[in-house]
Amino acid sequence: MSKRELGDFLRRRREALRPDQLPGSTTHPRGHRARRTPGLRREEVAEIAGVSISYYERLEQARGARPSAQVLAALGAALQLTTPELEHLARLAGLAPVGRSVGPVPHRSTRPDAIPDVGGQPDGTPVPADALRLVERLGSVPAYLVDERQDIVAWNASAASLIIDFTRLPVAERNVARLSIRLGGTHCFEPADTNGEFARQFAAELRAATGRHPTDHVLSELVNEFAAHSPDFVASWRDHDVRPRPVVRKHLRHPDLGELELDCHTLLLPGTDVRLVIHTASPGSPSAAALARLDPSVADAPITTPPAGSRSTWPVSRAARSAVSPRAATGSCRS
Repeated sequence: MSKRELGDFLRRRREALRPDQLPGSTTHPRGHRARRTPGLRREEVAEIAGVSISYYERLEQARGARPSAQVLAALGAALQLTTPELEHLARLAGLAPVGRSVGPVPHRSTRPDAIPDVGGQPDGTPVPADALRLVERLGSVPAYLVDERQDIVAWNASAASLIIDFTRLPVAERNVARLSIRLGGTHCFEPADTNGEFARQFAAELRAATGRHPTDHVLSELVNEFAAHSPDFVASWRDHDVRPRPVVRKHLRHPDLGELELDCHTLLLPGTDVRLVIHTASPGSPSAAALARLDPSVADAPITTPPAGSRSTWPVSRAARSAVSPRAATGSCRS
């Protein structure tokens, strides 16, 4: 049980819930003082959940005993938590299984005409063959698979043509966060109306992942790396939001196709911790017409998976920063 993380999560979710979102039948505590900050008061949450105010205060202050499953369910209902938030709450309270961190994944050889069997997830389980076949069959739709560390564990030729030739990257740099730092602002820029949506999405993904894998030091290093480059990520991390964002809008400058406005869809594959990421454009838009002209022949194989990697030293290592020539980068995976 992580008392500090549990308390922080409860407090952040309480502060994010407005009084006008309470059920109409809710009775507010008597004698309540004027509100000084947004969100619910502790006593309001405690009353709705059916627990004492002092007990709830101790939970937020990281002084309380481990709550029971019944208490967690009541708190989740009071705070109107989503299913991912309820799962995260249970893990923080030590009432749900957590994964284990693992070392580098053994390399499996690949051939252009074969779908490789590889590992790549933090808990050591292999990437499902069905997921690899799905990426391949998407064909002209740029697609890749990421694990819970946001490592890109497989991709199709269209993704390599649109974003970057992943084979030219050091293995440790085949990561969504590191690519966003490397390519952001040059090949890609964030639409003005998204207000840091990519950073919020990434913070939520990593928050949930660290809850599932609390001893994974690679995840911790990745969080610190990205936080050093993104104030939006730092703010989102502090919000302790773990709700997934299935679609993020991206603007991408491609050397052959020009400027593209794309939607990046992230789909959790059932029964796995692998996520499928695909890029699409609005039907009938100039970006859709340009995307149809994407030439996937730049990739060496219809589906590719990375070999074993080591811990990233980027951005500390200057050699790692310059490992990819400007000609290797064709686009960006940042919103």
